[in-house]
Amino acid sequence: MTRGPVSEFIRRNFRHFNAASLAEAAEGYSQLMDGGGRMMVALAGAMSTAEIGLTLAEMIRRDKVHAISCTGANLEEDLFNLIAHDSYVRVPRWRELTAQDEKKLYHRRLNRVNDTCIPEDKAFEPVFAAFREELLSAQGRNERLYPHEAIYRILRSGRLRDRYRIDPGESWVLAAAEKDLPIFVPGWADSTLGNNFTAGCIKGVYKDLNLVRSGTEYLAELATWYRRTAAAHPAGFFQIGGGIAGDFSICVVPMLNRDLDLEDIPRWAYFCQISDSVTSYGSYSGAAPSEKISWGKLDAETPRFIIESDATIVVPLVFAWVLGW
Repeated sequence: MTRGPVSEFIRRNFRHFNAASLAEAAEGYSQLMDGGGRMMVALAGAMSTAEIGLTLAEMIRRDKVHAISCTGANLEEDLFNLIAHDSYVRVPRWRELTAQDEKKLYHRRLNRVNDTCIPEDKAFEPVFAAFREELLSAQGRNERLYPHEAIYRILRSGRLRDRYRIDPGESWVLAAAEKDLPIFVPGWADSTLGNNFTAGCIKGVYKDLNLVRSGTEYLAELATWYRRTAAAHPAGFFQIGGGIAGDFSICVVPMLNRDLDLEDIPRWAYFCQISDSVTSYGSYSGAAPSEKISWGKLDAETPRFIIESDATIVVPLVFAWVLGW
């Protein structure tokens, strides 16, 4: 592969400590792709509001990502950014905000994520309305949907296209919808869409909480995806942050091996985590990759990397390397 200036910068400068881990993990990712491998990306934190779509969308289009496990927040926040980016408010000195400053943001209906405020009227409300319309339509057909399926249908229908405020090529969810990429969303209720749906059930807008399919159903779908994928290709795991997006999806391997007693299930063939979690605090998210061997998630020979740094800096660099930029 011919490499561009970003890759050459990494090659020349990233030689030690976390920088070396980044370079090694990026090269390991490329080697997995070159060997016909497949990659699961686990997306936690507020990466969509950090506009990870600028590189993740191209990774999806170029077949460098083959499935995503993400929080409900990341699923919806990419869509919010797609239709409301121009109305976002950045707070440069966010560390200096007082409680009263935060209260003013609340009254302006600006929901702060670090240095970025998401406007309810421009972002939440149009997505809520489109999602409600899609779910009511499914309810009328006695159909149940996964959260990402409803969002895929919204995007494919074009009903929000006139609202796009960024280049559509920078939306990772739109790229995923175009590829029909498998997405798994554990704990979806921990999102504004999940909150809105649950409130709708309580108010009687929807007849049944089971209209939206659950995390355990997602796990069953993930088991099918992993068995089919790993039987034909080495399957890698690239974890951005910690929490449920990673813990849920990486556990599919020991579930298949131990709970289903399937002896032919290979371990994940590559593992990388970008994390700032502190291992000594007893954090699952901060556990060293080698700990996963004892749980049957990784093998002793699995290439494994941990980059203890800021994912908003690290992920675009790793992806740039894999893309040859």
